[in-house]
Amino acid sequence: MEKLSLCLLVIISLSNAFAQTDMIGKAFVFPKESENSYVSLTARLTKPLTAFTVCLRVYTDLNRDYSLFSYATKTQYNEILLFRGKTAVYSISVGGADVIFKPHQSSEPMHFCMTWESTSGITELWVDGKPMVRRSLKRGYSLGTQASIILGQEQDAFAGGFEKNQCLVGDIGDVNMWDYVLSPEEINTVYAGGTFSPNVLNWRALRYEMSGEVYVKPQLWP
Repeated sequence: MEKLSLCLLVIISLSNAFAQTDMIGKAFVFPKESENSYVSLTARLTKPLTAFTVCLRVYTDLNRDYSLFSYATKTQYNEILLFRGKTAVYSISVGGADVIFKPHQSSEPMHFCMTWESTSGITELWVDGKPMVRRSLKRGYSLGTQASIILGQEQDAFAGGFEKNQCLVGDIGDVNMWDYVLSPEEINTVYAGGTFSPNVLNWRALRYEMSGEVYVKPQLWP
């Protein structure tokens, strides 16, 4: 009987760890520097990605390097990476290659959407509803599906290899991902608070697990 109770407790704990949660109006809060505080997201992927859009909001006053979104596979740790450098530039990595963007800086919460498509390699970064000049990388590439998706840290190994000086200190929320490129009109709708049924990561039905000192709190943006 005790073994049965223990098994049920383990099953319940595992199901709760990655239960779907409606995160509307909430944000993950990383209150201090740490090499072991992060959020792991579970995606719905059935085939290699040949395009994607990732959108999210971030509120931080950091002036150093930090990771906003890290998608790693066992063969490529920077399969998808959105990273802010200490010189106030942002890089998007796909398949280990990266391109640089130089958007405006703001002390307010910022909204980002990054897109990529394999057929042309065209890569876009939208900041607060405004597009940066397009770049191109990894034309013809496809992204692996057995992924570790991490918020708050950059992965220098699969689901690990974190560094304290690259962690996020601040809030992150409204994280959504699609397996196709949203149109400019759709991206502006997402920026304004709308959605288009995200089919990889859905903030309104998010599966996640928090590790270390991370909290779920009401969002600080409208």
